[in-house]
Amino acid sequence: MKHLSMSHDCGEKTAPLIEQTIGSFFDDMANKVADNEALVACHQNLRYTYRQLQTESNRLASALLELGLQRGDRVGIWSHNNAQWLLTQIATAKVGIVLVNINPAYRVSELDYALKKVGCKALISMCEFKTSNYLDMIRALAPELAGCAPGALRAARLPELKTVIHLGSQQEAGMLRFEDMIARGSADDARIAAIGATLTPNDPINIQFTSGTTGFPKGATLTHRNILNNGFFVGEAMRLSAQDRLCIPVPLYHCFGMVLGNLACLTHGATIVYPNDAFDPLLVLQAVQKERCTGLHGVPTMFIAELDHPRFAEFDLSTLRTGIMAGSPCPIEVMKRVVRDMHMSEVTIAYGMTETSPVSCQSDADTPLEKRVATVGRTQPHLEVKIVNVETGEVVPCGATGELCTLGYSVMLGYWDDEQKTREAIDADGWMHTGDLATMDAEGYVNIVGRIKDMVIRGGENVYPREIEEFLYRHPGILDVQVIGVPDKKYGEELCALIILRAGITLDEQEVRDFCRAQIAHYKVPRYVRFVAEFPMTVTGKIQKFKMREMMRELLDLDEEKTA
Repeated sequence: MKHLSMSHDCGEKTAPLIEQTIGSFFDDMANKVADNEALVACHQNLRYTYRQLQTESNRLASALLELGLQRGDRVGIWSHNNAQWLLTQIATAKVGIVLVNINPAYRVSELDYALKKVGCKALISMCEFKTSNYLDMIRALAPELAGCAPGALRAARLPELKTVIHLGSQQEAGMLRFEDMIARGSADDARIAAIGATLTPNDPINIQFTSGTTGFPKGATLTHRNILNNGFFVGEAMRLSAQDRLCIPVPLYHCFGMVLGNLACLTHGATIVYPNDAFDPLLVLQAVQKERCTGLHGVPTMFIAELDHPRFAEFDLSTLRTGIMAGSPCPIEVMKRVVRDMHMSEVTIAYGMTETSPVSCQSDADTPLEKRVATVGRTQPHLEVKIVNVETGEVVPCGATGELCTLGYSVMLGYWDDEQKTREAIDADGWMHTGDLATMDAEGYVNIVGRIKDMVIRGGENVYPREIEEFLYRHPGILDVQVIGVPDKKYGEELCALIILRAGITLDEQEVRDFCRAQIAHYKVPRYVRFVAEFPMTVTGKIQKFKMREMMRELLDLDEEKTA
């Protein structure tokens, strides 16, 4: 048992770091568990064993080389979850091509920025989703596609982009169908092994764009060593084995899906299950039952949607054991329901950020329930975590609030082509400064209090919205809640609670305030209470508090104008 006095902890080093590339490690695993099911894509009605996944990823790697792509070139993938995404993740890693994850929520200007920023030579794209036509957006950037042969693009706005590959069934002018492209490859292409022998674990292999809530998105550049090890140790905390089947409804374009999901499974010989291309709570419940999944990933809003689905009680979820809840602060009451009602007795909480591959802290199957529901666990193996005074940079005593910093194998190479932003994030000693406020107890358990920029200073008092959110979750009528700070002439900032009510429940603002009074300090009682149907969030389910603040500022300004 640890007895720390200062908020600085080191993870265990019992299991050694993996010093292989993703392709090499995957091939070793495929040889060990060749007949194990590697992937089930429910919405595509596709199944692959490890041997079949190896064969198809080799064919794709060969096909990419046939397109003229070389080690170090960047290939973008703009798609929701599917088998082709996983094949591309493995194939690019095998031949040293850098996979660039592009958010499916991006539109023309954002796509333009991403492709130019990292100089993508090829783009793999889905065709459409709901009301979005992805190929039309690509044509808007590269109208030259209509008159060129597939693979011979010369676009004025995107001079480095040569090839567009789509995932549809129809022929499209100037583009290649994914099926036609992969047919050009050979699973026995000798170039794959030859290139693989030249790769090192520290080579960049993946670029993921941060959310860009302030300024333009930055391309976090990750190596084989970064994400392969993180996937492995995340799987270890979940006690994954070749007998496990993990349901992955979180998006692959984000670390949650491609590292905590895909790589956690592939490093343990486990089965990947995609319930759908994008999140649908009913399809998740159906997939867990049909495929007898033992694990399930999700952000808190996903678990809430599953638990509160009107057909929830119909499904047999008794095979579930583990999984990860992450992506945003995990409400304690939601965590308790997941353990009790979804049979996920060994569910873990993970904390991290894209720039750290992503997980820095995680609970595990042995973490006591009270610690699992109230913290994000302890420092991951082979990493260090410290919590420092925001102003001085000095490590704070246990229990004190400060900025969480991470050091070790998981820290990114840097932001692609942005040395200044890299230096701002990673200090001279290699510590990644997360911008998250946290505390650490004497046993090393970490609790995330909030973002530095989310902390509310009301009349000189530091108020952490997470604490008030956790309190309000106790109200039986509140389904979900977010607390933000809004400008106030007297106190500098005031608290505002945005609340989603449970179906059939009615509450008014005063009832919410009355629930708080005598339970929490007066300055923590929200002055403003607003009831909403949903929260603004990213595709990955991260709540966008900055958008809430903008919305509330506008509403309060309007109220002032009306009363002036």
